[in-house]
Amino acid sequence: MRYEISTKDPAAVAREAQAAYLAMFPQGDPSFVPRVFHWAGDCFNGRYDGYQPVDARYHDFEHTLQGTLCMVRLLLGRRRAGAQPVLSQRMAELGLLAILMHDTGYLKRKSDTGGTGAKYTLTHVSRSAEFAGHLMSENGFSDKEIAAVQNMICCTGVDTMLQTIPFQGEEEKITGMALGTADLLGQMAADDYVEKLPVLYGEFAEAARFTGQKDSFVSAFDGARDLLQKTPDFWENFVKPKLEREFGGQSRFLNDPYPDGPNAYVEKIEANIQRLREVNASEENTTAFLKKYREP
Repeated sequence: MRYEISTKDPAAVAREAQAAYLAMFPQGDPSFVPRVFHWAGDCFNGRYDGYQPVDARYHDFEHTLQGTLCMVRLLLGRRRAGAQPVLSQRMAELGLLAILMHDTGYLKRKSDTGGTGAKYTLTHVSRSAEFAGHLMSENGFSDKEIAAVQNMICCTGVDTMLQTIPFQGEEEKITGMALGTADLLGQMAADDYVEKLPVLYGEFAEAARFTGQKDSFVSAFDGARDLLQKTPDFWENFVKPKLEREFGGQSRFLNDPYPDGPNAYVEKIEANIQRLREVNASEENTTAFLKKYREP
């Protein structure tokens, strides 16, 4: 796999997704990937009727593209590994659409002029599922397909219990687990993940102010410094167990070569966590980092 694809370039990610799709399904619909990427671009750039361009600074279009790139690579790796059950072409297509839509809940309607879309952090998963349902209905998808995409999107909720999601079959559940895996790995492996953590804290703080909730994860941090300090434990004690247990170890299909080769995503995350530990090593280091990268 080539890992130098820039997630700042939607066209480059779309080309990589198209290549993976056609490698999985040589007789597939060559117009599907360009079509759904076009929809996503319209949604995040203010060209979807009634909505503004995305203004959340962490959960922006690049964040979605990071997860999408990881997702198509994971699905391709899974297919090449001969994993069972084999995902159908349609299920893979729905999975791609689901990850492209999974953070549309951060989008604001044109009449919504207060704050940024980050204020919807606590409800963005349900808002994303609702948004995806509208878009899919407008484009002729069946009720069952809409429900599948909505169930997959629900896999990205930080506190969602998979056993509460009404999956319609094992293929759908596996695709949802792949989506949840790609959402976590794609963002945490980003080259600028550590530098963007203060921006993520800013989103949490805005959501906490907007909702007034004191007992949610957005209220769990005393400041950007606290988020920096807690993120290594988040990786070790939450993300890694979740990837392995709740998401069924889907991340192993990114091992290249499969099954025992290195996993570039995990390696990049481990490097980011090590950098973060260095930032956290002293108050002086953390203060200098926050002076440089604190959200304005």
